[in-house]
Amino acid sequence: MQQQVDVTTADGTADAYLVTPDGGGSFRPVLLFMDAFGLRPQIMEMASRIAERGYAVLAPNLFYRSRRSPLVELDELVDEQKRGAAFGRLMPMMRELTAERVIADARAYLDFLAARPDVAAGPGGIVGYCMGGRNALIAASALPDRFAALASFHAGRVVTETPDSPHRAVGALTAEVYFGHADNDGSMTPEHVAALEAALTEAGVKHTSELYEGAPHGFTMADTAMHDAAAEQRHWQALFTLLDRALPA
Repeated sequence: MQQQVDVTTADGTADAYLVTPDGGGSFRPVLLFMDAFGLRPQIMEMASRIAERGYAVLAPNLFYRSRRSPLVELDELVDEQKRGAAFGRLMPMMRELTAERVIADARAYLDFLAARPDVAAGPGGIVGYCMGGRNALIAASALPDRFAALASFHAGRVVTETPDSPHRAVGALTAEVYFGHADNDGSMTPEHVAALEAALTEAGVKHTSELYEGAPHGFTMADTAMHDAAAEQRHWQALFTLLDRALPA
């Protein structure tokens, strides 16, 4: 079942997509953290595909403090000039989404799911795309008891020079982790990937980190000019393998 819902947070109300399997039952929770372009039919389709595997999936509008969905027009995703203008509008929203806000919001999203009778108790999963991948890591590191699986695809700025770089907190993770990296990505260079992998290994985190050779940043998003069909299919296989193993029914 697909529906649009509102989730109460400490700072207001987040609009979100909620998708649960048909037929009733009790399902493990999964958060889907969007890319910068926000909630739109593509994100609903992706949430639905995950839900078909037997999960209750919540995809919140991470920018709800600034505006409700939609955040962009669909033609802005394929036209290079329009996409640049869209990023210009969205960049202040990204800057305002601090780690503290991400963590507080994630707790509210999980509590919303936990209060539902069709959501099973226990830790869930989180998957993030682009900026959502970075924020998924922040959430899973800060709330380790709430997550058993973390998947991040073509994320950027996971490794920075700042003291609060997300990769510096991976020692708190208890989730099994998967990272699928875009190729030739200036926001996640080979040096950044190596630093992330070293941090995960040193912390003893069960993880997989893979480069999707030839796939650009944003490769999973079929409604954008960055889509790579083969890489998208590979990502689904990796995601479902992780979820099915870490979140058994």
